[in-house]
Amino acid sequence: MSDAKAAPEVAIGIDIGGSGIKGAPVALNAGTFAATRVRLLTPTPATPDAVAEVVAQVWEQVGVDGPLGVTIPGVVRDGVVETAANIDRGWIGVNAVDLFTKATGRAVGVVNDADAAGIAEMKYGAGRDRAGVVVMLTLGTGIGSAVFVDGTLVPNTELGHLPLHHMDAEEWAAESVRERENLSWKHYAHRLQSYLELVERLLWPQLIVIGGGVSKKSEKFLPHLTLRTEVVPAQLHNDAGIVGAALLAP
Repeated sequence: MSDAKAAPEVAIGIDIGGSGIKGAPVALNAGTFAATRVRLLTPTPATPDAVAEVVAQVWEQVGVDGPLGVTIPGVVRDGVVETAANIDRGWIGVNAVDLFTKATGRAVGVVNDADAAGIAEMKYGAGRDRAGVVVMLTLGTGIGSAVFVDGTLVPNTELGHLPLHHMDAEEWAAESVRERENLSWKHYAHRLQSYLELVERLLWPQLIVIGGGVSKKSEKFLPHLTLRTEVVPAQLHNDAGIVGAALLAP
């Protein structure tokens, strides 16, 4: 009889967002939630200790045993948070793996939120079985990105911070900008067009996947885009971060 450890059937993913911290157990054979999602408000200010406390509460309320993965809206290298564009600057230099392990009392995997969403889409969604260069872009408070070459992730690409119109691209084309400036969908598509053309010229991908909550409304803006690259909505929508975090749980 083999002594090899069997792969878990269920893992827990927790996705830290600007307004909410969401978590659920994920059935890894299908990439679907194995129970109801839990959502608690992101604390204000969203300091590391305050967020860790809410992550522990989400973990307890999920109430399912299994490996745990957590997303962070910033660059993560070797468990350490390196940037804080859309989170409290107190995160810079924090070892998030140690922080969440202490808060939950168990081993935790930590990954950039867009990378997690991209990994989920490549395994279960719009990027499945796609070769070559695939770019996943999450449109929300900012713009997150995940780049894959023949299915392999190039981590922490941060394409939302490419310069565009004398500002960060996410200040021009994030979903939060559309809402704040009350842009029509056609006008917003024009904003996205200029940003996606920049990404296209930089990487020449075979496929661009648009994720985040706005992906549920893709019919309102995708038909207005005219790119040489195929652009499709994410299939896991805003659940991709949770699923990807679960996939990367230790």
